[in-house]
Amino acid sequence: MKKLSGFVIILLMQAAAYAQFTVSGTVKTGSSTQALADASVSLNTVENKTVASSLSDQSGNFSFRNIAPGNYVLAVTYVGYKTALQNVTVSNANVSDLTINAIEASTIGEEVLVQSTRAKSTDPVTYSALNKTQIERQNFGQDLPFLLNLTPSTVISSEAGAGIGYTGIRIRGTDASRTNVTINGVPINDAESHGMFWVNMPDMASSSQNIQVQRGVGTSSNGAGAFGASINIQTDGLNEKPYAEIANSYGSFNTWKHTVKAGTGLLENKWAFDARLSKLNSDGFIDRASSDLKSFFVSATRYGEKSLFKVNVFSGTEKTYQAWSGIPESRLKN
Repeated sequence: MKKLSGFVIILLMQAAAYAQFTVSGTVKTGSSTQALADASVSLNTVENKTVASSLSDQSGNFSFRNIAPGNYVLAVTYVGYKTALQNVTVSNANVSDLTINAIEASTIGEEVLVQSTRAKSTDPVTYSALNKTQIERQNFGQDLPFLLNLTPSTVISSEAGAGIGYTGIRIRGTDASRTNVTINGVPINDAESHGMFWVNMPDMASSSQNIQVQRGVGTSSNGAGAFGASINIQTDGLNEKPYAEIANSYGSFNTWKHTVKAGTGLLENKWAFDARLSKLNSDGFIDRASSDLKSFFVSATRYGEKSLFKVNVFSGTEKTYQAWSGIPESRLKN
């Protein structure tokens, strides 16, 4: 009789260990008692491993069956609402009548610029791209051609020899007059020569989040100026939190770079302001090839529900010394 009782107890313990229960409830909006349909509901372990997932029905109801005893976290997500979390403990009974309130929230994602000057992975165009991290890693104050030096089919030059001052770039053998340069889709090549004077935009890399180089005609709509290649620069996007930074670097030939950046972050979920000041100096590798460059960049953005309005203002001044062989003043006059 004792052996039989022990066997029954073991069976009961095993049955309890393998017992399975149901977890059910309703998802409602936080501002009212209205049910939230088609919300994504998942039951996760405390280690954030998903045990079961489903969508709420038209009445906001959800249900999970065959749930083992334990501690769980119920997560509800829906576009336009904050993720709602609720702890759930399953012991020896079904868990029902749970009510999850989802709170409305606006979400601002990355800026999306729809324009015909940038290639996508599905386009039959040969291109390379530098993202924000790569730009920051290589940005020591030199002009943008030096950031693109390692892209295929690219040859760069520097009048002063240090990459600051007058620089040039050739892609697939074509000169600057056949390389179209745009900032946020706006062409900035010189109207007369079709060339590009990078010296007029000192430290533009510090205000850029993506640079795409297309080799060949590509997607540009700016005619003969894009016969050889296109360089498309996308300026900095949204920084949701306020920030301020100071960057200084020093290199050979007494080369200095000073940069100050600051931004307000997202104000009232609508406005964002960013600014940058830069100063670059270099004695240059070549004799009498010094450079004294200054620039600023200011951006103001108004974010709407489905659109944004952005104004960028940037400028630069350059003072470069004579980097080629000169002649005496007396010979010049006579």
